[in-house]
Amino acid sequence: MSGRGLSWCWRATKFVMLFAFVLLIGLKNSAARPQADADDKAAAQRGRKQFEQSCGFCHGADATGARGPDLVRSPLVAHDLKGNEIGPVIRQGRPDKGMPAMPLSDAQILDVAAFLHARSAEALHSASVPKEYPVERLLTGNAEAGKTFFNGAGGCNKCHSAAGDLAGIAGKHSPIDLEARMLYPQGKHATAVVTLPSGEQVQGEVRHADDFVIAVRDASGWYRSFRRDRVKVELQDPLAAHRELLEKLTQADVHNLFAYLETLK
Repeated sequence: MSGRGLSWCWRATKFVMLFAFVLLIGLKNSAARPQADADDKAAAQRGRKQFEQSCGFCHGADATGARGPDLVRSPLVAHDLKGNEIGPVIRQGRPDKGMPAMPLSDAQILDVAAFLHARSAEALHSASVPKEYPVERLLTGNAEAGKTFFNGAGGCNKCHSAAGDLAGIAGKHSPIDLEARMLYPQGKHATAVVTLPSGEQVQGEVRHADDFVIAVRDASGWYRSFRRDRVKVELQDPLAAHRELLEKLTQADVHNLFAYLETLK
């Protein structure tokens, strides 16, 4: 056989060998995937039982929150990889927030993480609000205490009124939507008045703001940005009070205030 024929045979042989290798890997992975899925499911089932025993009294048996926060949509869970974020919190607790440390083993923490990831995935692919969010789960506070907070320490009555803008609010929104609006109100954008060295003033909706740059969209629709060390900036944020209050709210305040708002039907 000529050298040219040998070269062609060798290329064909390499192609067949490569194809066989890829096929073998594919078959191996396809066979391993069902087993991996079964292992993940088993870990999540073990994690559910462990979570109910160790964490359910605060976070709810289904992790959607009770006295403690909802973990189904928690950023901590979203960024976790096999317990690397969840583990330290479980082991050390969060004493400043009333969460005690839990003496769980590494295996138990992995199972709990698997359960929380499974719950997050379930919620992510849900077409509607999960059934695990009945209003009874949210109404864990005291409405009278919430009313006192609304009219007292919370200072809510300085901008809102139960007989005015909040009249019938509970009948207009679902419980979950109402709680979300209470904590993270939307629709009112911050504006700024930027005074240039020349004395010219530019006013508009704030599109970006940090320690170095302020950017607004003016009345003509133009996007304009300025270095903050060269201009004078007056911010007008209608939700500033909400943002400040959010940092001070305790879990009890949140639940009590929500329970009060739910009475405004």
